[in-house]
Amino acid sequence: MSQLREHIERHPSETTRLLGLDYDQLIGLITHAENLYKQTKVQDNSKIRILKGGGGRPPKLEIADQILLTLVYLHHLSTFQILGVQ
Repeated sequence: MSQLREHIERHPSETTRLLGLDYDQLIGLITHAENLYKQTKVQDNSKIRILKGGGGRPPKLEIADQILLTLVYLHHLSTFQILGVQ
């Protein structure tokens, strides 16, 4: 879990200032994204593929942290170097 995610869970009232969404909207967005990710995994298993699926590098961040990273980027327009440090 990222430091930003821990901070948001300890101080949910600061979510709007940090991300531009309130805490309930953020939790709803994360839940919806995780459900969509699970659905696409199930659909990918049922496809007939020429190449085996699941190739490529596995993500280092969890889905919730990926969403937080995107929201921070869109809200503050920071450089990727600053986001990497965070």
